[in-house]
Amino acid sequence: MGLWLLSESVRTWERAGDREDLEHLLQLAGDAPSDVPTFDAADPRLLPPGDMPARIAALLAEAGRPVPATRGEFVRSILQSLANAYAGAIRDIERLTGRPVRTVHVVGGGAQNALLCQLTADAIGVPVIAGPVEATAIGNLLVQARTHGLVDGDLDALRSIVAYSFPPRAYPARAAGRTTR
Repeated sequence: MGLWLLSESVRTWERAGDREDLEHLLQLAGDAPSDVPTFDAADPRLLPPGDMPARIAALLAEAGRPVPATRGEFVRSILQSLANAYAGAIRDIERLTGRPVRTVHVVGGGAQNALLCQLTADAIGVPVIAGPVEATAIGNLLVQARTHGLVDGDLDALRSIVAYSFPPRAYPARAAGRTTR
């Protein structure tokens, strides 16, 4: 699950006549208390489109947790729940591979969400490197450029081109997550 939860919540609020600017919502979420109630972001009831805030409120109520009182708290709850889900996926990867994850790379639209990236770094306990936003298109372009002889090199060389052309942003893990790697 990803930013679908937030996008669908914003759509629901807009359908109800409450136009909310995403940047403003993220600012409110950043100012919200860090101890917001969280939910299972991977719950299959959150997959279909529709009234996402009502579904999330129902999940919180089922778990005996309070429903966030403000939009900022609600958005922070979504982002923290996503970060917790990502941390669970990383723990599964480590358990299955027997290898520690030392860095998480976030590409695509989520790379633009500074709060989500920081919450993810904190939940996992390792740095998050965010960017580029258009990773798929950039990768496609580089493969085609290499095929036509416009660039050369192995995968590491192509990654260096991307890092130079689209500098990533690093989010160090703060004390909340795992602290040793």
